[in-house]
Amino acid sequence: MNVDVIIPALDEEAAIGKVVRGIPRPPVRTVIVVDNGSRDRTSEVAATAGAQVVHEPQRGYGAACLRGIASLSTDCDIVVFLDADGSDEPRKIPELIQPIVAGEADLSIGSRVRDAEPGSLTLPQRLGNEIASRWLRARFDLAATDLGPFRAIRRDSLNALNMGDRDYGWTVEMQIKAAQQRLRYAEIPVPYYRRVGRSKVSGTVRGVVGAATKIIGWLAYHDFVARWRR
Repeated sequence: MNVDVIIPALDEEAAIGKVVRGIPRPPVRTVIVVDNGSRDRTSEVAATAGAQVVHEPQRGYGAACLRGIASLSTDCDIVVFLDADGSDEPRKIPELIQPIVAGEADLSIGSRVRDAEPGSLTLPQRLGNEIASRWLRARFDLAATDLGPFRAIRRDSLNALNMGDRDYGWTVEMQIKAAQQRLRYAEIPVPYYRRVGRSKVSGTVRGVVGAATKIIGWLAYHDFVARWRR
């Protein structure tokens, strides 16, 4: 199966080279780094490390992911999403995609709750993940423990989800829609490290509030409004 990786990146010059070089090939065929408007040498460093670099000037994690999806080859079978800041462990990609390759899952999430390095997850992140995961389990019947950004999904399943969120709600949107469409779901324990540099989301008040609002908004909308309309 053809496995391609998408890495949204914003001002990640210090980490992106190591992340790209750490991706195992095989099984990965192509690494696409989406420069989301960086003011540093993120694009140059990523390209030197062996990535295909594309640009998405509109800021937003979801916007960068959508641009990466649009850049995939038509024969891509599995899409892996990976952060650019060094917090995820790219050597775990073979384990992450294994349930999909084996035909046991359509979506595989790297769960950080068991093996997160001290200080890698802020208190708001831990609380937000716990609340969202409990909500997904109780109301959407999805066996989720985390909204981790390190994830893999079948390309045809991803297309069917019709993803649309362009910023903080991308991860929870995918899991909600996966539950609604009854995709086969798996979670793989993965390590999580303290990121290189300051987070654009958890490292700012605006980012924390924005992410929390969007995640709760997505859950509430699909739990109450969308259910009522059906």
